[in-house]
Amino acid sequence: MKSVRSITPRTQVCAVIGNPVAHSLSPAIHNAAYEALGLDFVYVAFRVEDLPRAVAGLRALDGFRGLSVTIPHKIAVMGLVDEVAPVDRRIGAINTVVNEGGRLVGRGTHGPGALKALVDAGVQLEGRRVLLLGAGGAARAIAFTLAGSAQLARLAILDVSDELREALAADLADDGTAEIVAGRPDDGALARQMEAADVVINCTPVGMHPDTGASIVPAGLLRPAQTVFDIVYTPLETRLLADARARGCTVVSGVEMFVNQAVLQFVRFTGTDAPVEVMRRVVLERLGS
Repeated sequence: MKSVRSITPRTQVCAVIGNPVAHSLSPAIHNAAYEALGLDFVYVAFRVEDLPRAVAGLRALDGFRGLSVTIPHKIAVMGLVDEVAPVDRRIGAINTVVNEGGRLVGRGTHGPGALKALVDAGVQLEGRRVLLLGAGGAARAIAFTLAGSAQLARLAILDVSDELREALAADLADDGTAEIVAGRPDDGALARQMEAADVVINCTPVGMHPDTGASIVPAGLLRPAQTVFDIVYTPLETRLLADARARGCTVVSGVEMFVNQAVLQFVRFTGTDAPVEVMRRVVLERLGS
């Protein structure tokens, strides 16, 4: 019979908040990591509609260590914490809140998680030309992180939304860290930008379950020298990644970004190195089933 974890008044509590949250893998991932290291932590999920009162509760409850924040609260929560890193302020959203003795510190882990996925895959970013497909929240996090961490030669952004695309391009141009190009993903623009790109990152939901047969990039535009990173992780290998692998590209799965952002949250919550392989195994088991 499986033993039941002991929850005491000393147990530190972490949670994911959002609406909906029933589908979240975070409790399974974090609790498996706590158990692996024998940490007196527990991680739960709360469906939250009244965000200000929920955050006030975090401040008030002794032993409530931190929050993972998901849709639709990642923007609004920024106005309810005491500290946000400058890069996250420019991105415009956070997904992590840590309670430091009643002082709430907000951070984003999506961008750093994506960067680590690329670095771990051996991808060279210095002086490279990156094509970002999409300009929404995930794209903003990745764009600002890459632009701030590597001396990119060029960052091209293609998105159907004029408003999102131009806003991201303008915000990045203010940094002056790389040449910024932006446009709509019509056939001609996509072909031109694919020809120029060393690294291609899909930040759109194209190819996500249940539309698993779709790809945002025609296979014929892929080149063996390219790195292709798809942040979609359901299915585990998207049509884009399968096409890229078949063309001889270096491929980076969205699972790695997903695991990395959870790992970074774990470290912030516990102050302890994460059992990365335990967390990755949980993700793969849950997604595979």
